[in-house]
Amino acid sequence: MNDAPLLSYQVRWNQDRNPVKFCEKSRRIGLSYADAAEAAMLASLKKSDGGMNTFYISYNKEMTETYIKDVADWAKRLNLAASEFEEVVLEDEDKDVLAYRVRFASGQAVIALSGKPKNLRSKQGRIVIDEAAFCDDLEELLKAAIALTMWGGMVEVISTHNGETNPFNNYILDIRAGKLPYSLHRITLDDALAEGLYQRICQVRGLTWSPEEEAAWRASLVEIYGEGADEELFCVPSQGTGTYLTRQMIESCMSPDIPVLRWSPPAVDFVDWPEERRHREVRDWLDAELGPILAILHRDARSYLGEDFGRTGDLSVNWPVLEMPNLQLVTPFVLELRNCPFHQQRQMLFFICDRLPRFSGAALDARGNGQYLAEVARQAYGPEIIQEVMLTEGWYREHMPKLKAAFEDKTFLAPRDALILDDLRAFKVIKGVAKIPEARTGAKGEKRHGDAGVAAALAVFAVKTIQYEPFTVTTAMPYTAGNLFRGFR
Repeated sequence: MNDAPLLSYQVRWNQDRNPVKFCEKSRRIGLSYADAAEAAMLASLKKSDGGMNTFYISYNKEMTETYIKDVADWAKRLNLAASEFEEVVLEDEDKDVLAYRVRFASGQAVIALSGKPKNLRSKQGRIVIDEAAFCDDLEELLKAAIALTMWGGMVEVISTHNGETNPFNNYILDIRAGKLPYSLHRITLDDALAEGLYQRICQVRGLTWSPEEEAAWRASLVEIYGEGADEELFCVPSQGTGTYLTRQMIESCMSPDIPVLRWSPPAVDFVDWPEERRHREVRDWLDAELGPILAILHRDARSYLGEDFGRTGDLSVNWPVLEMPNLQLVTPFVLELRNCPFHQQRQMLFFICDRLPRFSGAALDARGNGQYLAEVARQAYGPEIIQEVMLTEGWYREHMPKLKAAFEDKTFLAPRDALILDDLRAFKVIKGVAKIPEARTGAKGEKRHGDAGVAAALAVFAVKTIQYEPFTVTTAMPYTAGNLFRGFR
């Protein structure tokens, strides 16, 4: 068993020195207890050595009292010169309030305050807002707290969830979307168990640990929480079953000038044609339909691409974007492929990537058969520029907020097309995560599975995550529409 005083996730939280950090967490995993240790350590240091006060805020008296008592216990355990836990009366313009405090020989202190934003005015040091989702007026409270970072202070926001529309969850989504430069920790019950939570509980309670006992304890806890288990234990905000991207949000970012090209085999037995004949057929279509579009693209823009792979059941969708000098993401076209053979999917993808201006990266769906195309693209362009993406629930949780933020901020321009609108609206919030449900839409033989929506999300993911200098494919031949699009690809 681990005999260290803190578990790994507790240590990571304490060692994170970002000026503002958030944690969405399960209940009763000991994060506040660990934070109290950090408060004691920092308060024991002189200001010249990096010491600072900690001001703790929560929504109820019992939590604040427990935190300050934990600070006093840590001071004794770490042999830090500090006073005992004490109750003090703080003057307030409305009425005097009872607070809790531990003072240190350094001159610093750890003090529990009420959750009024004005109480943070003129304070300096570290602010801990615990169970923030249950605090009144979190936005104003955080606004007041952020001011402390100007002089080296820190703001730490800890909470379980309290509904999908709660301000705490809005902050979490904005952090994931890249709108806020805060660090984010996520600790579910299973995360904590994997890093030794139940083993530590057994140590404290004098119980014998075993994998079987841990599994039984977890099952019992989930049963006790019942329908609230997802929110209370697994960081899934409640009431999350609605549409993720609204029609109004999407349509405000659509343009009728962006073409959507749709290709399907010219014959039922196309897959059985000789390779050279299939290659010529697709090359001629690309030269005629896609070549002129690629030839006139803005040459100063960086380009990226997202691709959702399908072979027979679902579509393959290639969604390029141009990152303009003003950072707007403009879709030059969308290419949808239905029942396209593997080699021709490769041919089309390479045709596009070779001709995009300042090509800077692509995120390709690497699930199932898509792994083939993602792998050959990586081999052709390099692992620095091709991201092979496994579309897991964790990926959707972390990266869908970036797509939503692009629509909300109107920095993403998409084609005005009814089927693409349907695909983008297909994302549903399921247990707090925006993803595509299993059910497909459309008539037989023309069914869709949110394919264009996934490709758009991958395109935005590529822009936000691939950091590589763009390259341009060069040729000795004149750059004209008559010969640009001939070649072995």
